[in-house]
Amino acid sequence: MRRPATLVITQSLVRFLVLFMLKGNIDQDNYDDSAHLLPQYDFIVVGSGSAGSAVASRLAEVREWKVLVLESGGPPPPESQIPGMNAFLMQSESDWNYFTVPQKHGLFNYNNNACAFPLGRVVGGSSTINWMMYVRGNSRDYDHWQALGNPGWDYHTVLRYFKKAEHYRGTRNKNTAEYHGRGGPLSVDDKRWGAPLLAGYLKAGQELGYSVIDANGPEQIGFSVADMTQVDGGRSSVAQSYLRPALDRGNLHIVSRAHVTQVLFDDDKRAVGVTFEHLGKVRKVLARREVIVSAGAIGSPHLLMVSGIGPAQHLTQHGIPVVVDLPGVGSNLQDHPSIFGLTWTVKPGSGVSLFNLVNPVHIRNYLNNRQGPLTSPMGVEGNAWSLAEVGDPFWPDLQYLFMSGTPALDDGLFITDIIGFRRDFFHRYFGPIKGQQGFNIGPMLTRPKSRGTVRLRSRNPRDPPLIDPNFLSHPDDVTTFIRGIKFSLAIGNTSALKIDHEAKFYDKVLPGCDKEVYGSDSYWACFTRHMAQTTFHPAGTCKMAPPSDPYGVVDHTLKLRGVSGVRVVDASIMPQIVSGNLNAPAIMIGERAADLIKQDWGISI
Repeated sequence: MRRPATLVITQSLVRFLVLFMLKGNIDQDNYDDSAHLLPQYDFIVVGSGSAGSAVASRLAEVREWKVLVLESGGPPPPESQIPGMNAFLMQSESDWNYFTVPQKHGLFNYNNNACAFPLGRVVGGSSTINWMMYVRGNSRDYDHWQALGNPGWDYHTVLRYFKKAEHYRGTRNKNTAEYHGRGGPLSVDDKRWGAPLLAGYLKAGQELGYSVIDANGPEQIGFSVADMTQVDGGRSSVAQSYLRPALDRGNLHIVSRAHVTQVLFDDDKRAVGVTFEHLGKVRKVLARREVIVSAGAIGSPHLLMVSGIGPAQHLTQHGIPVVVDLPGVGSNLQDHPSIFGLTWTVKPGSGVSLFNLVNPVHIRNYLNNRQGPLTSPMGVEGNAWSLAEVGDPFWPDLQYLFMSGTPALDDGLFITDIIGFRRDFFHRYFGPIKGQQGFNIGPMLTRPKSRGTVRLRSRNPRDPPLIDPNFLSHPDDVTTFIRGIKFSLAIGNTSALKIDHEAKFYDKVLPGCDKEVYGSDSYWACFTRHMAQTTFHPAGTCKMAPPSDPYGVVDHTLKLRGVSGVRVVDASIMPQIVSGNLNAPAIMIGERAADLIKQDWGISI
């Protein structure tokens, strides 16, 4: 699909504004060592995203090793440095601009019953374009990974790597200091600015009997202000925190705009290098030790399949010679679906305003002091996790994303195009509240039961893959969403929001659900199927599993089955998605993988 014209124009204007604001302070690094490319490296890392940058940087700590990072996208654009501009990075040149296939069980109010699937195509990957929330997930997620037959991935072990990666600058979570790292590459700080609604959200949680918590502390149930991957009011991407410092060592090269098209194998099924396209030329580079595939939960299975690793029948269908029949490649796709459109209006001054982004006072405050609304992603305020009703109550199946704005905040200029609503639906449903201040609570499934696939569109590595999250295909996901909607309504109905901020739920009947009894479970089920979509958290498509699992793709050391010299290092290895945002866990996977690789090659840890 093409980007809507209004979105393209808005993004261009924003870039012009940012270039004017930053003037001589723009990051000029183009991350391109192509002129110094060696014929062979010890390790080739495909992808510079959250996991790829972490593993590459750590491998380059070994001075005698040569490490190459190949990134399909370009350098970070200037607007990526300013957190408040993050919404304009989606469906931009820094995004793969992928879309799902039409969904059978949901997305009924979205264009073509499909949605955009934002993924960073830029140095730093999705850490360069994301909403910057630092959430690790629940301890039970990782203990479950180990219980599934993956030793060394229990919470006690991975916590060390979360702390190793982190340089915690925050002051809010003093009572849980032992759970945070100091001195790591990744800067994590308190959210620097919040709309007045943020305090109301936390107070609402307390009114419902929940505590204000450190979401990365010992327990996850409760309400929290979002920790942010930021430094001095700017974004802390892995490009800035991992790659740039590693460049000074001299043994790490990065080539941006280098699209890897194939992993090369010898007759013994050992990876010997990769081919990639750069500036219109096809080039080859060899790997002395390993090829590390870190292209993400969509890109990694795509690259493996066009390289001959995947379900044999599917590869043969596209005329690809089969190197290894590995049916799990591209299966087990998981995502956190969330509902957009549970909306409340509030009194003026409580929510965010687009004027904040262009207000000269706020711009000067940002440039001079790194303070104000531009220090935080637009509208992102906090999270909550409610007690689960089935199984361990402290292993939540729902997360609640609190946004201090509505889908109609901008009068329909560009937000609806980013979300992907059909224009006719948007005007019909949200028309009466265009431009009004308000908030949105998005219940998100943390442990969805629906599973999807990534499949090839063709054998051409440049063709986008077929992404089918199969949202809401499992009926339990809808049932859980109904519970999440009811909890969201309870939050909005607290005096902390209803009285203090004059919050009023926008109760217009949703188009498409007119025949259901308003407020009934069947109505909210219909609402879910019309309004839920991705939260941009794909995982699981190269599942880590023991040999007994026929759909396993990598072992617990992340080595690819059936071949040698290849590991997969990114969120695709998750056997089950974690109960929170994926940036922090992906970085942890990169950190853990680096130690596993070093140990295998005789480097003491």
